[in-house]
Amino acid sequence: MKSLAKQCLTFLKGFLVLNVIWLFFSFLLDMAVIPNPLKVYANFGSVFSDGIFYHIFYSLRRIFYGLFLSLAVGVPTGILMAYSRRANAYLYPLIYFSYPIPKTALLPIAMLLWGMRDGSKVVIIFCIIVFQVIVSVRDSVLHIDKALYQAVICSGGSRLQIIRHITVPAILPQLFTSIRVSLGTAVSILIFIEGYGTEYGMGYYILDAWSRINYIQMYLGILVISFVGFLLFIAMDMLIRKVCPWMKEASL
Repeated sequence: MKSLAKQCLTFLKGFLVLNVIWLFFSFLLDMAVIPNPLKVYANFGSVFSDGIFYHIFYSLRRIFYGLFLSLAVGVPTGILMAYSRRANAYLYPLIYFSYPIPKTALLPIAMLLWGMRDGSKVVIIFCIIVFQVIVSVRDSVLHIDKALYQAVICSGGSRLQIIRHITVPAILPQLFTSIRVSLGTAVSILIFIEGYGTEYGMGYYILDAWSRINYIQMYLGILVISFVGFLLFIAMDMLIRKVCPWMKEASL
């Protein structure tokens, strides 16, 4: 609870500083595109009549589908690459080449193959997360102390027991760290990938308000998506402390 309160306090401090900067520039520039934050907050109740929870639900669903598929593919692939030289020899060049490619550039191809609805959006989120999962799992396994394997083998442990008691606990810290980073990236690209072929999602909400020159609603959408991203980080930190109690506290 103390850690959660500390994170909320950190978020509140950053939130207040950002609002002071926002207020300063709204007075300095006096432009409609940078409205007074007090005016934006005064209209906050309108997001509920706009069905903001539907938009949040659709965005989170796409993120979680992409995350689930990334873990289902990335964790076994990373373990296989670490334990098999042949698999690593074949897969590592592909990962090395594909990792730096901007995944948003693949959106037109994804829409042609999986349609303009959720399929293409989940695929892009999957492509963003899966490479980080593979790399973090592979590197974590390669850095496991060999003496740990010997202890389990000498005790008569099977390969499955080695993976369960040695490999999985060893990869969790770095895996969770990569997931936290990936979730932040996934939330940030929603504005791009949800601008096509959908009527729901936080990205669509923000772009729709922008296209109608409704800057108050646009900023409200930005505030909501930022708060959702913060809650995802909090949830991930709580999961880390629950699953990996031996880790130090994760910080934002």
